[in-house]
Amino acid sequence: MKTPIETEIKLRIDGRGKAGVVKARALLRLHGFAVTAPRVFEQNLILDDARNTLRERNTLLRVRAAGKVFTCTFKGPEFPGRHKRREELEFRVGDFESCLALFAALGFPVACRYEKYRTEFARGRETGHVTLDETPIGVFMELEGPARWIDSTAKTLGFPRAAYLTDSYRKLYEDWCLVKGVEPGDMRFKS
Repeated sequence: MKTPIETEIKLRIDGRGKAGVVKARALLRLHGFAVTAPRVFEQNLILDDARNTLRERNTLLRVRAAGKVFTCTFKGPEFPGRHKRREELEFRVGDFESCLALFAALGFPVACRYEKYRTEFARGRETGHVTLDETPIGVFMELEGPARWIDSTAKTLGFPRAAYLTDSYRKLYEDWCLVKGVEPGDMRFKS
């Protein structure tokens, strides 16, 4: 069985909150992208053991609640390159809480969580897609698909390769906390 490989980059959008979202949506519409999945609140829970073994191996185990859709994801170590490339295995889960309880019983409780609002976009029958992610630390677009599609689309949208981000939201949040002088915890919206 061939293992699926995820290839993606993130792009930071200038403008916080609503201004960044409006700017990104207008840019995507201008270049022919249309919404394929409406805006949804996501709760992402990263699981690991007490020694952070998965993180130390540069792997990830995540359970995501996106509205009423629950997904379990494993991501393998990253392959070197200008794009973030790694093995990705995913499946839907029928019961969010039972899934978390099962992994906790196996020694993988929730290590951290992050929240975002996500809207998905595509253009025609192209093989890649764009997600617009509204996070507590800013607005980002993720371009996911074949490397050539990512490079071409980023260029079309006005982003040079120097703007590519390959860090996870967890790492981007930790870096943001360091700059702000804040102790990292969970990346959540203020109530």
